[in-house]
Amino acid sequence: MPKSKRARVVHLSKTEKKGKELSQKVFAAVREAADAYQYCFVFEVENMRNNYLKDIRTQFSDSRIFFGKTKVMAKALGSTPEDEHLPSLSKLSPHLHGSVGLLFTSQPPTTILSFFSDYSHVDYARAGIRASRTFIVPAGTVYSTGGEQPAEQDVPVAHSVEPTLRKWNMPTRLVKGKVVLEDEYVVCKEGQVLDSNQTALLKMFGVTTAEFRVKVRAYYDASKQEVKVVEEGEAGADEEEDEE
Repeated sequence: MPKSKRARVVHLSKTEKKGKELSQKVFAAVREAADAYQYCFVFEVENMRNNYLKDIRTQFSDSRIFFGKTKVMAKALGSTPEDEHLPSLSKLSPHLHGSVGLLFTSQPPTTILSFFSDYSHVDYARAGIRASRTFIVPAGTVYSTGGEQPAEQDVPVAHSVEPTLRKWNMPTRLVKGKVVLEDEYVVCKEGQVLDSNQTALLKMFGVTTAEFRVKVRAYYDASKQEVKVVEEGEAGADEEEDEE
């Protein structure tokens, strides 16, 4: 009888070796990019979605983007004046924590800051994040948008989804073939940490509450050999100055 693939033994030394090799490649690539481009931006991602990050990579095809492995990226930049790869580059490392990445580019800061200031996508929330709004489904017949649209512009949900709604903790029942609620149902409240049932209900009713955004924390200018911390709203201020 052939052996099951599930029973195959994987030696940790092999996985550790692959992980170390990948870290070494990232380390070398970050330093190579630091030498090749004039600017290095540290950016923070809110409500991460791979498809939107992929779009950003396409937008900056003439640049290099690294995401994840913050410790490796920080080590490549350097953490002190003694081990930094370029003068003052180590001042970027304190900003490398959380859901962040590096953008190496020769495009001017005004262009980068303006792009990220305008770039956002609204998507369905995932479990574990805080609700950005309160969503309540009214009592009575349950409609496809959960009350987001007037009843005359909406359609009732199919009776076949009623067991699924109950599975997601919505106390519905069938009355003459229609899904109804005896009382209004609070799916979520603003600021509440969402669980999987709540996110499933939000998605079913087409309610998008997660906004994918990118914020620049700081950037390094190789020509000046200095790091500038980006304050909230600075991109908008720069654009107004340019218009004047």
